[in-house]
Amino acid sequence: MHLGRRVAAIASTLALATTGLAYGAHNGGGGGADEGIRGITPITTVYTYGQKVSAVAVEYGDIVNHRMLDNATFSVRDTRYNFRFNPVEDLPRLVDRTVVRTYTNDAATTRADRRSIPGRYVIVELDPDQNAGWTVVVSKCPTFLCTVKVNPELPTRVAQRKTVYGLPRFGAGRGPVLARGNPQQDRKMTGKPVNLLVDEFRYGSFLDRGTVLPYHYHLPANYDPARSYPLMVVLPGHGMGWDGDNFLVQVAADIPATAWLQPQRTGTTEDVIILAPQHQRVGGPAEADLLVKLLDRFVADFAVDKRRVYATTVSYGSQLLWNAFAKRPDLFAAGLVTGGFAVNADQAAAIAAAGIPLWVTHGVHDHLLNISLARNTRTALRDAHAARGRTPQEIEELLRYTEYEDASFALPDYHAAFGPTYEDGSILRWLLSRTKPQA
Repeated sequence: MHLGRRVAAIASTLALATTGLAYGAHNGGGGGADEGIRGITPITTVYTYGQKVSAVAVEYGDIVNHRMLDNATFSVRDTRYNFRFNPVEDLPRLVDRTVVRTYTNDAATTRADRRSIPGRYVIVELDPDQNAGWTVVVSKCPTFLCTVKVNPELPTRVAQRKTVYGLPRFGAGRGPVLARGNPQQDRKMTGKPVNLLVDEFRYGSFLDRGTVLPYHYHLPANYDPARSYPLMVVLPGHGMGWDGDNFLVQVAADIPATAWLQPQRTGTTEDVIILAPQHQRVGGPAEADLLVKLLDRFVADFAVDKRRVYATTVSYGSQLLWNAFAKRPDLFAAGLVTGGFAVNADQAAAIAAAGIPLWVTHGVHDHLLNISLARNTRTALRDAHAARGRTPQEIEELLRYTEYEDASFALPDYHAAFGPTYEDGSILRWLLSRTKPQA
């Protein structure tokens, strides 16, 4: 053989050998340092009745061969506990979750198209309709009324039932072993949760005369200070009030904060700014005073369309709304009250004088706030509008009212009127369509 050809052949052989060695070391083929699961990250989603673990991301030392995966590759177990329905003793009692999709990704998060791309992460998506995997737990009970928080130590467990392989060296076959299946080994979560939508909220606080009002807010992805955006103020229930360490629970515990980021719920792709204060539970009038001051500051600091400031409430939040509407009706374009307290005559008169449109919803068998409270609110507001000379047709335009029978609730908490309310896109579209007349 010619000397040049011999040198080239030797060089080619060495190159192939070096490439093969490097590939084998990187892939963990043959049981190298990369063999095994590197970590497991929980991924959460806020559904209508609150946040739950919606998927897990299992990380490996190299790119995973997605062709060797199926929905039986992993099993997931999670808590059956839901703070709305179950005693806290149910928290450590785990049930099998239903796996609905398994694919690879290059990051520890889900993909909208649910299709595999080259990556070290296997995404295991779980049945969103299964009543399991809830993340919100009881936090503190200073009185007979408790607060809730997002559980910092999720009980979710994952077992890899089948062997997971890396990419095959020459594009064919199963590929090197990344981790062997072990159905008996339940693994805990190791990564910080990826909380879809919730992680996009920013923290702020407002101080007035020694009282701090913590809040979270969400700005559009392409926020432009030169534009103006509608503002949705979300006032949570009593249990989501601030207790010292339950950050973000008012966003995670139920749907009203994140719903406005989901076009499939609102029926529009319009950008909305969301403000979710976490009240201090010191009484409606004092909290409403603090809320109004926060709103004045927030509207001044951000590009808010002052003709489109809305408020939506859950349970206790209605007291803040009634007081805030009565105190500063000029601030608001419309409101949505779900499962709330009754408005009083003075508040109703102020609301009618300002002509603020309202939609009130309530469960017929609400076990915490009787349906009579909503019916009294409807009567008080109708009377207040009539006293100002409005016709029945005009009153109907300003006051919408819906009662929900038990069958309307996907889960058996008939106080949670926000459930069927936020599953009815027509109500959300109605609220966003209201605009305050020009002064």
